[in-house]
Amino acid sequence: MFRVSFVCVSLVPVLILCGKIEIVQGKASKLWLQPLNETFLQTGLFPSGFLWGVGSAALPTEGSWDVDGKGESVWDRFTRHTDPSSDSYIQWEEDLKSVQYLGVNFYAFSLSWTRIFPDGDATGNPNPAGVQHYHRLIRKLKELQVEPVVTLFHWDFPQVLQERFGGWLNQSTADVFADYAAFCFRTFGAEVRYWITMHNPFLLAVQGYGTGAHAPGVTGDPADPFIAAHNLLKAHAKAWHVYDKHFRPHQNGKVSITLGSHWVEPLHGQATPTNVELCQKAMEAVIGWFAEPIYGSGDYPESLKASHRGVIPEFSAQERLWIKGTADFFSLAFERDTLRAGQGLARFGQTVKLDLRSVLVWVQQTYGDPQVLVAENGWFTDASVGVEDTVNIYMMKRFILQVMQAVSVDAVRVFGYTAWSLLDGFEWNHGYSIRRGLFYIDFSKAERHRFPKTSAHFYRRLVRDNGFPPENRPHIEGQFPCDFQFGVSESVLQVHLRPFSPQFTDPQLYRWNLSGDGALTPVTGVLLHKRPAQCTDFLFIQRHLFLLGVTGSSHYRFALDWTQLAPGGDPASVDPEKVRFYRCVLMELQRRGIRPAVMLYHPSYRSPSLGLPELLHANGGWRNTSVVEAFVNYAMFCYHEFGALVSTWITINEPNRLNEAYAEEWQTVARHLLLAHAKAWHIYDAQFRQKQGGAVSLALHADWVEPANPFLESHKSAQQQFLVFELGVFLDPLIGGGSEGRGNTQIGFSDDERAELKGALDFVALNHFTTRLVLSCKHPKPLNLEHGCALMTDATWPVSNLGQALVPWGLRRMLGWVRNRYGDHRPIIVMATGVDDQAVHDDQLRQSYIRSYLQEALKARELDGINLKGFYIWKLQDHHDLQFGLFSSAAHHSRPKASVSVYRDIITARGFPSAADQRPLTCWNTDNGTSCELCTRIAENKPLLFFSVCVSVSMSMLGALIIISVVRKRRKKRRRMPINVRVQQRFPLMRVAHGTGLLRH
Repeated sequence: MFRVSFVCVSLVPVLILCGKIEIVQGKASKLWLQPLNETFLQTGLFPSGFLWGVGSAALPTEGSWDVDGKGESVWDRFTRHTDPSSDSYIQWEEDLKSVQYLGVNFYAFSLSWTRIFPDGDATGNPNPAGVQHYHRLIRKLKELQVEPVVTLFHWDFPQVLQERFGGWLNQSTADVFADYAAFCFRTFGAEVRYWITMHNPFLLAVQGYGTGAHAPGVTGDPADPFIAAHNLLKAHAKAWHVYDKHFRPHQNGKVSITLGSHWVEPLHGQATPTNVELCQKAMEAVIGWFAEPIYGSGDYPESLKASHRGVIPEFSAQERLWIKGTADFFSLAFERDTLRAGQGLARFGQTVKLDLRSVLVWVQQTYGDPQVLVAENGWFTDASVGVEDTVNIYMMKRFILQVMQAVSVDAVRVFGYTAWSLLDGFEWNHGYSIRRGLFYIDFSKAERHRFPKTSAHFYRRLVRDNGFPPENRPHIEGQFPCDFQFGVSESVLQVHLRPFSPQFTDPQLYRWNLSGDGALTPVTGVLLHKRPAQCTDFLFIQRHLFLLGVTGSSHYRFALDWTQLAPGGDPASVDPEKVRFYRCVLMELQRRGIRPAVMLYHPSYRSPSLGLPELLHANGGWRNTSVVEAFVNYAMFCYHEFGALVSTWITINEPNRLNEAYAEEWQTVARHLLLAHAKAWHIYDAQFRQKQGGAVSLALHADWVEPANPFLESHKSAQQQFLVFELGVFLDPLIGGGSEGRGNTQIGFSDDERAELKGALDFVALNHFTTRLVLSCKHPKPLNLEHGCALMTDATWPVSNLGQALVPWGLRRMLGWVRNRYGDHRPIIVMATGVDDQAVHDDQLRQSYIRSYLQEALKARELDGINLKGFYIWKLQDHHDLQFGLFSSAAHHSRPKASVSVYRDIITARGFPSAADQRPLTCWNTDNGTSCELCTRIAENKPLLFFSVCVSVSMSMLGALIIISVVRKRRKKRRRMPINVRVQQRFPLMRVAHGTGLLRH
């Protein structure tokens, strides 16, 4: 492998080593500067008429290397005449049954040059047996309505020609190949519409004439790979011109050449101009080496010529015109060997990626949007895998989804896809150590029976469906009821005792700037009266709950900090100030109309004591039965202190995850956790429920799992086994009739304990975040995985920065599983769900998550009839880094992210109302479910009502001012009136004088 890498590295321009970068023009280079539009497209159909196929090559499958007059190829000599056989020459009809099973439109296969012309010379007589074999094969395919796609040359060059001419190092080989191509066109062309002249000449040139890893194994001269490539290109062009001139007019077929490619991206995503240039040159050094002469300028890429002057041959001007355009469509191979060869380029700052979509777009933008056939695509498995090739299913799904995205999103004109390969066979220099077939062959048995692998079942279904049809209705319209709980979920709400200011809480009197230093100096001997403690002392509460109010949530779930409330573990050690803090939080929530869901114990791996008071943890934690009694006493204290303000209680968060911290003692821990919850439930039921009217549950981590391989019963069984272990261990004893025997685990409750557990749950609380794939574990169970299953992730699912897959339909399936197993007797609440997002503001991943997961919640209610009563987003605010918060951390000024508006809008509309009904569902007095028509009218006309109130207030104030003004004027007149009256009475003649104006002076 070192030699492969060495030659690949030599293809990188020497200018890179010198640090000099030559700018390459072209649209394709923008792919690294402006990455493709991110898409969460996971379902969809390919265009009507899209061609699905499967492929194979002659040498790895046919065998019979010296049967019926076949000649020796360079690979026969290279492998020392081992029979690298799937026996397809003999069992070709079985191959076609396999093709027919898949339901594909075409079968791509290669002709064995030496089976038709044993010495490689097409000017001589052909081998009748070989010609007849391919006639039969093509004719039968046509009868089955399967199109043959025929490759003339897939690396098995005649050994006679290798010895006579030196193989592809001799330019006369191009003429010999053209003669061979002409014979094949003439003999089989009437029934063949698609021809491939040669398969992946890059690997043949580099590994056959450079590293020696492939036949004919030539090594030594650095110029040899470039000479071989030059002659391969000429041979292809000659064959195309032969077909175009002599056969196209009456056969109407198409001819191309299959070119292999890898894909590279800048290391660490640093798309600097230099790194982008290196990526462009890396592509030109592989696929561009052959594509640029045919689909581009007619010559080699400038970067390749600049780095290999004196080594790489030159085309004349006439040859450039002659080679350019010698392909009727672009035939692309994207597979393991080319990718591995391209890894040698990564040392200059590139990372090789399995990104077929980007390659297709690069071809589109570089070579003028040609029609594209994906002529080879697939992955490999180890020889020991057998028919259960689960990982290969997801590799195939990944690649085909990338093709679908290129077609649907980027408008690349892909017209066909070829799964590689049909059968297990001899994989060139890898021999039988890897498998690439959709059909398994046991090479230890002479019969060579074909057995469909699970990847064959998968591909068959995909071909039948023409893609990935959505499993669920993509979108429904509807609204959640008025009593639905839209909430935000938090972990432990830490106690913050910092007050607003010392004003009214500090009895000391101060003088300022007594000594001229601007300081406050206490006045001795003087004490002031203090103001009684108030909830406004806690600055944190107002700020924190203001953020909560911005979301529009009706509910808020948070956990009390047991370690702060009762550091000693029992009520005797309670800190009154911490109690006052939590009571103030609850009172402020009530004032704001937000209902709390309070969690008594929230385990945390970040806490050295797992969230337990240190004394209890040091005494064995949940291993010790004494912690059960301590928890019950703590719960009773919390009910008494806070219960009047709390309608929903969660005793313990995710006890099924806490098990993992106790390794092999998980059964003892699970027993104690269940008993602690049940006893706390019974205390609330007996002493507090009638007065407080709340509900009590525990919250389980409830990620959904799908069978990794839906075609295997063992994986379906593993799914049920996993779910029963994850949820059934805790829910079966509580709401499964008190029984613990439905699962495969036995905790060992007594009859009295079973009776105590039975029914001790008011609702089912689930924390759901993602979906994973589960498969049966054939090896000994890993530590802490008592369910005995292995887990994996579908590589095609969109994932967050922390690796969380976004699979919205997993929520609906989880809710359905719980309902189907435990019935409708208790409502279900999703107490926590969310995703991390690295965006500072425009958190598109989280926005998509909220919309899609709430859609599935609505479907669960409306379509499945599940009694889902609430949905809580995790969580309100980031602590430090940008992760799950709807708001950034306080250090980042608690800025709201765009997802806050998305969530608030959905809450305001109470779901997804139809476009015809834009009026929000108005809920009034949701506590008792009543409403009134007047209230509805008022709610609908809030702006008009507000304006009317403003006008009324303004008019009232204006009227009041007028009245006051009039009253004041009258009072002034009254003060003057008595004097005037007395004057008029005593001196009646004055009235006459005033009236005539005689006394004015």
